Amino acid sequence: MSAEKLFFEDFPPGQRFTLGPKPVLAEEIIEFAREFDPQPMHLDEAAGRASILGGLAASGWHTSSMLMRMMADSYILNAHCEGAPGIDLMEWRKPVLAGDTLDGHSTVLEARLMRSRLGMGIVKFRHVVENQRGELVCLSENSVMIRTRPEDGMGREVSR
Repeated sequence: MSAEKLFFEDFPPGQRFTLGPKPVLAEEIIEFAREFDPQPMHLDEAAGRASILGGLAASGWHTSSMLMRMMADSYILNAHCEGAPGIDLMEWRKPVLAGDTLDGHSTVLEARLMRSRLGMGIVKFRHVVENQRGELVCLSENSVMIRTRPEDGMGREVSR
């Protein structure tokens, strides 16, 4: 990550950020499932193989959490982010199995200044996550609140 953090103005529509790679370990799947989604196909390889998922599979919520981590590592922690107002779309298209490696990208769909908060903008992203075979496993869209670049009192942007 750069030492200079990104502002709203650094997220024009079309901007693309690489996600991953993120190896998916059996131990992580089981640990997450024990805590948050203790269904058999997320806890046991044999139960996963016997299910429609075909193996020890990450919960969809675990997949979403891994996406969040990849976003954080790619750009969120390197930006003046102030959180998100929600998720517009979350689709789990294919099972994420132990041994998979996830990667993908986030693309800025739109960016607009907030009317209700000066100095803040809303950036809407589309996230595409694929496994090592190039299969789409997760598609998501959400908006993030990001601070605008400060001005110097004379209407000029202050350099980062």
